[in-house]
Amino acid sequence: MPGTADLAGLLAELEEQGLGRRRCVLEGPQGVRVRLDGRDCLSFSSNDYLGLANHPGLVFAAQLAAGRFGVGAGAAHLLTGHHQLHHELETAFSAFVGLPAALLFSTGYMANLGVVSALLERNGAVFADRLNHASLVDAARLSGADHQRYRHLDLDDLDRRLKSSKARARLIATDAVFSMDGDIAPVPELLELAERHDAWLYLDDAHGFGVLGEQGRGVLERHASHPKPHSPRLIYLATLGKAAGVAGACVAGSRELVEWLVNKARTYVFTTAMPPMLAAAALKSLELIATEAWRRQRLAVLVQRLQTGVVRLPWRLLPSETPIQPLLVGGNADALRLADGLRQRGILIPAIRPPTVPQGTARLRISLSAGHTEADVDTLLTALADLARP
Repeated sequence: MPGTADLAGLLAELEEQGLGRRRCVLEGPQGVRVRLDGRDCLSFSSNDYLGLANHPGLVFAAQLAAGRFGVGAGAAHLLTGHHQLHHELETAFSAFVGLPAALLFSTGYMANLGVVSALLERNGAVFADRLNHASLVDAARLSGADHQRYRHLDLDDLDRRLKSSKARARLIATDAVFSMDGDIAPVPELLELAERHDAWLYLDDAHGFGVLGEQGRGVLERHASHPKPHSPRLIYLATLGKAAGVAGACVAGSRELVEWLVNKARTYVFTTAMPPMLAAAALKSLELIATEAWRRQRLAVLVQRLQTGVVRLPWRLLPSETPIQPLLVGGNADALRLADGLRQRGILIPAIRPPTVPQGTARLRISLSAGHTEADVDTLLTALADLARP
């Protein structure tokens, strides 16, 4: 850990390595066109995949709930903070994803920390995909369990590790859609391994919920033909701050699992409940996700247009059918220069660098939204072609 005298030097080292990070200030609502640090930009940098973050229906639902019930929940769920709207959201979410019960957390990060530590202790083991989100990595570490990271999407490596494990409790943890690569975990095969090795399967579907499946029910709907989609071993997480456009996260599974988490998930028990008005907005979001399939259809069109247009450029897109379209650049400085060149042209895309991604794989993470048009994608492609010229 750095001492107080070391911070300035360490920060300077980050800058020299092209790893310094700074916040930008958003001056208006989230959307595909934003005002950031006093400048108007065409944004490909949010996780608002369906364009719902500023949807008038969600805004109205939150306003109505705030008028009736106030703003803050005022207490933890196990005291007096568990509002009727929280309860309705949990019931609606479990029905939406087709699992028996659900539990609402304030954030996806808190959900991951709470679930893994509630199910595993030092005599347990977590088997985690090497490219999992930081929250799953931290959850495994904080649980005190044996933390084994298998090679990305390598089921043989996972199988070998499960076979050799002597742990009393086992949990396979994986992103459903990987946030920096956009590829999708092989859920049916993972569930078969969980069944074979007496393990839980924990799916973090932060980036698939709302996007995958005909009705946006996420990775479970995408694999609905699997013979055991509702195994009691399955634990499903969806965040509500990305495609759903609100905040918070729901964990779904068996009723016994949810009851255990109510009692043992410390990030649920020992925190104030989320504002009820956000639960009201999330309920409206579930309705829109299910009924407005045109948003997912537009995303598919935009993904295809981007992938076709990038073929003529010197950088390549990593294979992804999702709105996450990573443009692989390589070096940190090169990725920063490309992002800066786009910013000068009024286009906002973040440069993703280590430790978020492995060394030598710095990239621009292009995030598409149903709010984008084909003309927006063409504007991006034109700017990239301009920057590709020597």
